[in-house]
Amino acid sequence: MSGRPPPRTQFIVFVLFADVIGPRGGWVWTTSLLQMLGVLGVSERAARSALSRMHRKGLVKPERAGRHSLYTLAARGRRIIDEGSVRMFEPRRRDWDGRWHLVVYSLPEQQRSLRSALRKRLTWLGYGPLAPGTWISPNNRHVEVDRMVEDLDAQGYVQMFSGLQLAKGDDRDVVGRCWDLKDLHQQYTHFISRWEPRLEKCGAALVRGDGPSPAECFGQRFWITHEYSPFPRLDPNLPQALLPDDWPGDKAAAIFQDYRALLDARTTEFVDGTLQGPNGHKT
Repeated sequence: MSGRPPPRTQFIVFVLFADVIGPRGGWVWTTSLLQMLGVLGVSERAARSALSRMHRKGLVKPERAGRHSLYTLAARGRRIIDEGSVRMFEPRRRDWDGRWHLVVYSLPEQQRSLRSALRKRLTWLGYGPLAPGTWISPNNRHVEVDRMVEDLDAQGYVQMFSGLQLAKGDDRDVVGRCWDLKDLHQQYTHFISRWEPRLEKCGAALVRGDGPSPAECFGQRFWITHEYSPFPRLDPNLPQALLPDDWPGDKAAAIFQDYRALLDARTTEFVDGTLQGPNGHKT
């Protein structure tokens, strides 16, 4: 793990639903979920408390099945997962038609909480602040923005514009005003220096037959996902024409994807075994 604070239990639950529970039907026995959270260092008490809070927020919903209980994502939780998964695993941008896409909003002063929510969600979608109330992206994300605006009930405050070209100046100057690529470059470099050696070491160990156990692979796959998770919020996924020549984002994304793929078989073994019955064991 890195020096970053440990993730909140709610974040861990979301990752598990997105990464392992959703692809397997979307329902999970409570005991199975507690077992997976335990491998990641979350106590049963903390896990149950987090699940209760998430239920009250409308993020997950429980259901009884005889003496046992299950959890699945509620509609709001599914929207968050879907939006996050798109940004986390989307391909790197290559080509660009030279056109910008704008989102403009105007809110009354008393709508501060909505303004804050718009800023956070637009940042997550890869938009940068060009001016107060004006956010810009070289990528057309109108479908995602429409969904976000509807989710926030902000239809009366937001307008979108597409196909805008810079009439004078350099598009890279626009990038410099909207995103801190220098700091992002440093963070990507740090991620690569931490995880590239681990990828090589783990790959060699698996070839020798003495690699990590299925439970350890499950844990490692989660932790690299945790450390990579800030990048979709920080990185607007700019096309190559707008990036520095030595941009490390592609290499970091490849390490993230390759390490997860390397751990996939043993992670699947652990997860499938854990999910097979209401007590976390085979039925």
